[in-house]
Amino acid sequence: MNVIAGSVPSRTDRRFFVGAAIAIALIVFFGFARSYYLRSLFGMPALPLLVHIHGLVMTGWVVLLAVQSSLIAAHRVQWHRRVGVFGAVWAVLVVILGTTTTLHAAAREVRGHTAFAGIQVFITTLDLLQMALFAGFVTVAILLRSRPDYHKRLMLLTIACMLPDALARLPVSFMTNSLTLLGLGVFVFGCVAIGTLRHRRLHPAFGWGCPVVRHHISRGAICRAGTGVDHIRKPAAELAGNYPGR
Repeated sequence: MNVIAGSVPSRTDRRFFVGAAIAIALIVFFGFARSYYLRSLFGMPALPLLVHIHGLVMTGWVVLLAVQSSLIAAHRVQWHRRVGVFGAVWAVLVVILGTTTTLHAAAREVRGHTAFAGIQVFITTLDLLQMALFAGFVTVAILLRSRPDYHKRLMLLTIACMLPDALARLPVSFMTNSLTLLGLGVFVFGCVAIGTLRHRRLHPAFGWGCPVVRHHISRGAICRAGTGVDHIRKPAAELAGNYPGR
């Protein structure tokens, strides 16, 4: 696996990306444990089929990131490439299901003339922006698959587009919209800082990719101000199924 000039031994680089993938998987699990993974233990109502498929596809992407990082760490480059073909198809499913579920949730609220309809339509715009960013990062990463140093960083940024939803649902009473955005910023710029310190220069993939994510974060913070953290944290499963708030 190639690394950029002036980098530290690649073993350290591999460990970093595997560690980041595992950390992301844990955040996603704990964030959606109540509303999805362990929902039966919390007495949550049944979910629509579309939400189940959506959850499966999104979970699959997180698992793929961990598997692909582990394959590179184990020097299984050929297997990494084979799984990558499957991953490219899976990324298309992520965009399709993410967009469909988001629009379905907004349509249900509007048709029901619920009090949450206006805010949900607004949040839908932001969620669609997240899907657009995800699609952009994945597309460029695939095009630059022959440049491992670019490819792996862009793939890591695809998760940054998904983290807000998981962070907002962490089972802690003090979590607010501002803390959710702050957590996403810490993850993104933490990756940048670690990579820059190790390689003694800012990698171009992070150099242009992170400002894009930062812009999304700042826009989200400005636009979501005043909507209330309870609205932002309302589980997607409840929105899609029109269930009562938790």
